[in-house]
Amino acid sequence: MNHKAVPGWITFLLAVSCGLIVANLYYAQTLVGPIGQAIHLSPGATGLIVTLTQIGYVVGLLFIVPLSDIIENRRLAVTSLILVVAALAAAALAPNAPLFLAASMFIGLGSVAAQILVPYASYLAAEEERGRVVGNVMSGLLLGIMFARPVASFMAGLWGWKSIFVVSAVVIALLTLLLSRILPARKPEPTLNYGQLIRSLGTLWMQTPVLRRRAIYQASLFGAFSLFWTTVPLYLSSYYHLSQQGIALFALAGVGGAVAAPIAGRLADRGWTRLLTGLAISLAAVSFILAYLLRDDSNLTLGLLVLTAILLDMSVSGNLVLGQRAIYSLGNETRGRLNGLFMAIFFVGGAVGSSLGGWAYAYGGWSLATLIGLALPVLALVYFLTEKKNLV
Repeated sequence: MNHKAVPGWITFLLAVSCGLIVANLYYAQTLVGPIGQAIHLSPGATGLIVTLTQIGYVVGLLFIVPLSDIIENRRLAVTSLILVVAALAAAALAPNAPLFLAASMFIGLGSVAAQILVPYASYLAAEEERGRVVGNVMSGLLLGIMFARPVASFMAGLWGWKSIFVVSAVVIALLTLLLSRILPARKPEPTLNYGQLIRSLGTLWMQTPVLRRRAIYQASLFGAFSLFWTTVPLYLSSYYHLSQQGIALFALAGVGGAVAAPIAGRLADRGWTRLLTGLAISLAAVSFILAYLLRDDSNLTLGLLVLTAILLDMSVSGNLVLGQRAIYSLGNETRGRLNGLFMAIFFVGGAVGSSLGGWAYAYGGWSLATLIGLALPVLALVYFLTEKKNLV
């Protein structure tokens, strides 16, 4: 199918699907305060709400996504989504912290369906349009990430924090039914069994320098991104005295950063990957310098904090598309595993960032959190400067 243009409606359906699925990883991010109080978590442990979801996602990326190289992709995605529906229902009904945190981990595990669908889109695309198609699908995914926070905050303000989990369970159930009926089947031709497939992950990691670099760049940026969005709702609530609706409006402003994804995809098709990577990493560092300097509670400072959120979201979304385009250019038969490894490494960065953010804010406030956030893109920039110019 790679010689044909991807139908626009397929790209649109995959973009919407990825957005709705991956949003489940982020609904709790702006709700860590009310959820933590409801399930009796200490302030220093609230980061676990997001961290365990991301850990579940990493496990799925390493052990479920590689199956897309040997199992029919539509069936694999649908099975993963059924798990998401069950976990969302469990989160809404969980009476205590252990059950809620377990449900959170399974929400992450099943949500890897999105990372089965993204490489599925790239299989359909010809080489010359792969950046555009992946960029468009990733735009949907990133809009899901960014809209998840304001939607969750808005609904929590109206009907309580459990409402978002109930509504999402219904939406994902309907989406699962739709995808099972509409998506064309894609049956790979495996040359490995599952055990060989998982063992090959280490070999792919060691023998693919492009994968290592792109994963480490994105892990650093996503760690900073997760740290910011885990701590900023707490900061906005305590320092600016914003309600859940106010936090929702703040998070909504950050959605503007998603415009970077399709632009980055198109420019990468023109060979601008290296330049844009350096720009994205630098932009993340600048955003944390701004965040660190913003100390008073004036409206101007709050406006600049919104700008900081947009810049950070632009850097992360743009660099994500650059990284995925680079690794998707490495080969057809290993694409599921390459994508799984790439996403797993950078979500480890996200899990570390969320956990560090909760701890740093509890014990050192906004200053310590933003300094740690700044250190991550600075380390990525130092590593980027060692990259050879002929690398993808």
